[in-house]
Amino acid sequence: MSGTSLEKPAGPTIGTEVNRPDAAVVETARGLPTATLHEAGGRIGVMPSAIKPVAPGMKLCGTAVTVDSPGGDNLWLHRALYVAEPGDVLVVHVRGAHDFGYWGEIMSLAAKVRGLGGLVLDGCVRDGAILADFGLPVFARGLCIRGTGKDYGARGWINFPTLFDDLVVNPGDLIVGDIDGVVAIPSARARQVVDAAVQREQKEALILDRLRQGERTLEVYNF
Repeated sequence: MSGTSLEKPAGPTIGTEVNRPDAAVVETARGLPTATLHEAGGRIGVMPSAIKPVAPGMKLCGTAVTVDSPGGDNLWLHRALYVAEPGDVLVVHVRGAHDFGYWGEIMSLAAKVRGLGGLVLDGCVRDGAILADFGLPVFARGLCIRGTGKDYGARGWINFPTLFDDLVVNPGDLIVGDIDGVVAIPSARARQVVDAAVQREQKEALILDRLRQGERTLEVYNF
């Protein structure tokens, strides 16, 4: 794992193949709500509902670099920072050990310097007051001051399929987060789902207009 600052971390559990969606698809998804993408894809991609932005205004959109980290240890998150490419989102599983501060000001600055798209962590972070105004979107289960270790002998994985409850997130999946939560769209379906989500938003705009004019949901939806 050692090397110069120009070398990416490498090893048998660090994947190098990431099939990212087209940049234009990601950019279009940036303006779409998570719920719309979830519905447009056939009600797919819901990450654990406890994962929310650490500040209400945060929004996130990018492609996944998945991380399976030993619980209570953030060394693999540090490695993932330098595996990821600009615009990527670190999507991190911590094996159920939620109540640690895996991420804070220092790692947010490192990610921002790298041009990363943000963090989705199935655990906690700290330095919440700083992260709220830092300019890097961070989504987590909450805040916890408990420190993490760095076990150089512990095994983790980067850019391998990673399970979050009943959802498998693959490297390169389209990740979108807003106040409602986080959705993961398989990269192979990203264009189709984003196109369907745009159409759904247009249809819903017409429905809202009809409701403003006094129609009832019962008639609008033929209930």
